[in-house]
Amino acid sequence: MDLISLYYFSELAKDLHITRTANRLFISQQTLSNHIQRLEDYYGTKLLHRKPALSLTTAGEFVLGFADVVNKEQVNLKDILSDISQQERGVLRFGASNLRLNMCLPAILPQFSARYPNVDIRITDAVTARLEPLVLDGSLDFAVTLNGEDHPKLVSHQLMDDQVYLCVADSLLKRCYGAAAQALKEHSIHGVDVKDFAKLPFCIFNNRMGRQINQCFDAANIIPRAYITSTYTQVGTTVCFQRLAACFISQMSLVSQQKELPGDINIFPLYYKGQPLTQRLSLIRMKDRYLSHYSKFFLEQLFQYFNDMERIHLERMV
Repeated sequence: MDLISLYYFSELAKDLHITRTANRLFISQQTLSNHIQRLEDYYGTKLLHRKPALSLTTAGEFVLGFADVVNKEQVNLKDILSDISQQERGVLRFGASNLRLNMCLPAILPQFSARYPNVDIRITDAVTARLEPLVLDGSLDFAVTLNGEDHPKLVSHQLMDDQVYLCVADSLLKRCYGAAAQALKEHSIHGVDVKDFAKLPFCIFNNRMGRQINQCFDAANIIPRAYITSTYTQVGTTVCFQRLAACFISQMSLVSQQKELPGDINIFPLYYKGQPLTQRLSLIRMKDRYLSHYSKFFLEQLFQYFNDMERIHLERMV
């Protein structure tokens, strides 16, 4: 039994498909099969059912649990020894949504790479539902997640409360409310209740933020006029900037699009039950993951970035 065989076994357990796993690991199917056979010979038992489809035996489940512990401790040991020898080299695996990666990495990477040029940074672009399992199985060291649930194996650091804003073109507001539009804007500049904007056509989202916004409509006892419904918030932003409908945009998204933001778009903080509607952004990592010097520095830069981002205020009345 050796560490590489345990690693290959744990990777095969993710796919339960020899061809896919071998291709992903850039090894031959025969090499992968040989490592699995080596483990089965060492433990004296079958770890996999080959038919009708590849699956773990009961023994395989226990060996997988052991392999996961060994693989994580192996990564921790490498980082500890790197710190002791001051090699300042290693691998940092970080995940977030596309928007958040495009926002935070340009601000963090120049200083990080200048200090740790020998650290290999591996990025995963994924939604929150996929990121947490990747941290739990050791595929990622850290991830930025949205409104995540507490997990006993994870440490969660709150990064910021990402304010949600109602954005609407001035021409659309005047078309729907006429002479009353100005008074409505003045009333809403520091906080808006959706009940006051029921006449507007809206971009509706089928995602986590959309579910939060639906709570606002439900509390106001109104059914929004849906101009378009989408899973992607960028679709709503585009429609809003074309003056076709109102949409809801998070603070991070607005900051990332400041240069493209038309001058006639009103920006109102969205409120729910008298409080600003926000999305909690958190940094998650495994509790037993050793933090190397370069990991700590990366996290310091990340925390500072989100702290600065949270202080930005974007409300605007045209």
